[in-house]
Amino acid sequence: MIDDAHLRTHSAIFSKDKRAMTLDELGPRLCILGPSNSGKSTLAVAIANARGLEAIHLDQLHHLPDSDWVPRPAVDFAALHDATILGESWVIEGNYTRLLPQRLARATGLLLLDVPTSVSLYRYVRRCWFERQRHGALAGGRDSVKWAMLHHILFATPANRVRYRRIFGDSQLPKALLASPEAISDFYRQNGLSR
Repeated sequence: MIDDAHLRTHSAIFSKDKRAMTLDELGPRLCILGPSNSGKSTLAVAIANARGLEAIHLDQLHHLPDSDWVPRPAVDFAALHDATILGESWVIEGNYTRLLPQRLARATGLLLLDVPTSVSLYRYVRRCWFERQRHGALAGGRDSVKWAMLHHILFATPANRVRYRRIFGDSQLPKALLASPEAISDFYRQNGLSR
């Protein structure tokens, strides 16, 4: 297993002078991974707006519009995903690790947001109760607090976090690990991004 110190050291190899990589260093096709409600969608839109890239939200490709988060058939989602990554420039947020190999093969940079579970849980409840317009929302859908999502955040996220960190550690792409809300805010500032 890869520990936190190893990841920070390993990622610093790719980020001169121990700062997060800049958007210029990460290139025109960026993958953003991380736990649910870690800020992936908001960051993707901020990067897209700043760099003139297309923001792709995998949840929107995976689920049928105008539904209560009903998944598309797997073959349809895979076809949409694979067509999307053929573009010359994009920022894609979301995990869906089954399709990650082909996404990473096209990517020029990787960002891993790894906020604590408590932050993800707070953001999930906040978005369901207070945010009517949010980046990455499903067209025609409405967010509501669901037991399945609470369970996912509390019980599936720890195992997923280990998997995302392993993927991050193994990747040879230019990359940045943003392991706290403060690190994410620093990345916004460093790259002149607006939320």
